[in-house]
Amino acid sequence: MTKIKICGLYRREDIGFVNEARPDYAGFVIDFPKSHRSLTPERAYELRLRLLHGIVPVGVFVDEDIDTVADLYFSGVIKVAQLHGGEDEAYMERLRRAAPGLTVWKAYSVKREADLAAAEASPADLVLLDNGQGTGRSFDWSILAAFRRPFILAGGLTPESIPLAVGALHPWGVDLSSGVETNRVKDRDKIMAAVGAVRKE
Repeated sequence: MTKIKICGLYRREDIGFVNEARPDYAGFVIDFPKSHRSLTPERAYELRLRLLHGIVPVGVFVDEDIDTVADLYFSGVIKVAQLHGGEDEAYMERLRRAAPGLTVWKAYSVKREADLAAAEASPADLVLLDNGQGTGRSFDWSILAAFRRPFILAGGLTPESIPLAVGALHPWGVDLSSGVETNRVKDRDKIMAAVGAVRKE
């Protein structure tokens, strides 16, 4: 079954919503001030403590110091590191040495078919295919026709578009943030609808 991640949690209410909806993964954007959803590691820890057992916590990072990511893993704040910057193969190797057992996802911005080559060759445990950092828009899904590697689909997804995405592309998982928000804050009804849409497929 397709997995679902609700990303960009930064309020206590957000944790309450995901605890009710029970997605597979919950994402915390850590130390990225350009995002209004950004959290300090300390705040991420506070929210993580409220997350129900069984929902896997994911830290979303942009060129973060490896020791910081490893510390968050060893302290139990995250179980997955989702990388959105210029992190290359060498970075991922160093991260795995620093935090054995940490699951590593790497995000790739997809504008055209040629952009998929790097994702295909990535040493990450899973790749996330997106239109770009937080644009809230989808890319041309038709270019994924020949992409055989399991992937997480992100960018422009909503509860309404999930059935089409899952039915047409069969992604390993889907990742939603702005698509389950109203006026830039998480919307309980949209989160419930998104998780319900995935579980029906």
